[in-house]
Amino acid sequence: MFIDTHVHLNNEQYNEDLDQVIERAFENNVKEMVVIGFDRPTIERALELAEQYDFIYAAIGWHPVDAIDCTDEDLAWIEKLATEHNKVVAIGETGLDYHWDKSPKDVQEEIFRKQIQLAKRVKLPIIIHNREATGDCVRMLMEEHAEEVGGVMHSFSASVEIAEVIIEKLNFYVGLGGPVTFKNAKTPKKVAAEIPLERIILETDAPFLAPHPNRGKRNEPSYIPLIAAEIAQLRGIEVEEVERVTTENAHRFYNIK
Repeated sequence: MFIDTHVHLNNEQYNEDLDQVIERAFENNVKEMVVIGFDRPTIERALELAEQYDFIYAAIGWHPVDAIDCTDEDLAWIEKLATEHNKVVAIGETGLDYHWDKSPKDVQEEIFRKQIQLAKRVKLPIIIHNREATGDCVRMLMEEHAEEVGGVMHSFSASVEIAEVIIEKLNFYVGLGGPVTFKNAKTPKKVAAEIPLERIILETDAPFLAPHPNRGKRNEPSYIPLIAAEIAQLRGIEVEEVERVTTENAHRFYNIK
């Protein structure tokens, strides 16, 4: 059995055929999913899905691109939900995004640090969104002692050396998805081949970043086996080993029994 550890089934792209998307996931042995909420509407929908389906869990946080819209009331609401809702398994996605300029860097930093502190209070791991901000992201995680709860660097795109740092110093996992299957993705392939398998979890980030040969199309959880197969090939092991270990990793990370 596989688990898709980072999926946006709360995205409007699934409004018309969600049941079929879930059915295809099950047909491909993807039988658990963590839906990510990153602002009020997506958090509310993630929780709805978690309540509706026993195999869906929710992560809740505030996205760095929209940090400028995040208020103390929003963070208090997230903290309340995290303590009261038994299907909430992580805080995030949160982090830093220097690609888009909607939210100034200092605002992103403030909201990021507040969410790390929040995660520590509610004793849940953190899901990190990092785009073009690796150095600052790792530094802030260390300064805030994120290793106390651990986390995952979602859609990891940095080097093997950075992966080793976050694993050893921050007690983090590395989230690998569709990009590891892209023909020109040298760095993700190197990471997938070289870091400990016990620190890898699989994700789609659907509807985004569909793996080869579906690149450019809408992504969905049923494509997780394509990612697993690529990692198995890169490591020279059976795909069943990738399936078993990454699922154990995800259950341990999210404390899913």
